[in-house]
Amino acid sequence: MQPLSKRTETFTDSVIRRMTRIANACGAINLSQGFPDFDPPEALTKRLSEVALTGPHQYAITFGAQNFREALSDKQFHFSGLRYDPQKEIVITCGSTEAMMASMMSVCNPGDKVVLFSPFYENYSADTILCGATPVYVPLSPVDLSFDANVLESAMAQPGVKALVLCNPANPSGKVFTHEELSIIASLAVKYDLYVITDEVYEHIVFAPHRHTYIATLPGMLERTIECSSLSKTYSITGWRLGYVLAAEPVMERIKKVHDFLTVGAAAPLMEAAVTALRFDDSYYTGLQAHYTHMKDVFTNGLRNLGLRFTEPQGAYFVLIDISEFGYEGDEQFCIDMAQKVGVAAVPGSSFFREPVDHLVRLHFAKKDETLYEALNRLENLKKLKR
Repeated sequence: MQPLSKRTETFTDSVIRRMTRIANACGAINLSQGFPDFDPPEALTKRLSEVALTGPHQYAITFGAQNFREALSDKQFHFSGLRYDPQKEIVITCGSTEAMMASMMSVCNPGDKVVLFSPFYENYSADTILCGATPVYVPLSPVDLSFDANVLESAMAQPGVKALVLCNPANPSGKVFTHEELSIIASLAVKYDLYVITDEVYEHIVFAPHRHTYIATLPGMLERTIECSSLSKTYSITGWRLGYVLAAEPVMERIKKVHDFLTVGAAAPLMEAAVTALRFDDSYYTGLQAHYTHMKDVFTNGLRNLGLRFTEPQGAYFVLIDISEFGYEGDEQFCIDMAQKVGVAAVPGSSFFREPVDHLVRLHFAKKDETLYEALNRLENLKKLKR
């Protein structure tokens, strides 16, 4: 038999999804894969039930239903002040995962380089390699998740660098990049003529006093920012797989073509139903922030009461917990033991770091109160894992 692709021979399966399978097998509370155990907004599910009877049930326009793109354009203008043309600067994808892949494939040539902050969501490195490009990693400080501007510039100035990937608010760290940090990134992107591909799926889950800034709004960035996002986290519909890309027309023309041949288009009935959510008023987003702030407080206060050390989330819904005290040589075995013996599933932090970091695990708190309290009750038994 002919050898398989060299590009994919070093891949493993997703560690996050692997931990979900382990959680399911042993009946653990799944705080590994980031999806909620509460329902989407009632208005959204009610509209979906109506669409199930009335349609549409056939292909939408490949780059997204017209009314969906128009509603998304209005929402983005409301929150960022940027008006994206629904006809020329928006494409609807099968989740933000496809949005990122289509964007990366539209920008990168084999041999190019892409700058990633470490820790990073595991897909970014895989996406880069699938495009034939090489990741260049810039570490965030383990203390305060800041970055060294000189180290960042050295990375962005390397020959062959084409783009930087920015997850803000960040998975897995919960970091929200400050306006000052984004200004540094923007100035370097302009200086070295790079694209910035953003992942902003947690844009509405930010904890006071932190604020989300769209880097595309900064000077010189609108034409070089490719914004990827989705409806999954904002409306608690991770299974609907509705994502999107926002970009200037010359870039979007290329992304549309890549998207067309990757997936043809997103699900027509789901887009039709989701227009309802895109038209929600500000009270929904205020309530969303309050809801997630409550869940964060429940979970982090519980972790503090248990004497665990962790990073305080600024946004998103993840916590990195320090497991140094438990005496494990690796975090993957710790996570397996925690799922099987304690009944709570987490993700090994090493899957997010380029550096040799194996003393952190990631948990998420997008769960009902009763789920979080039960998880905290089970985590009282973590002492059983000490070696």
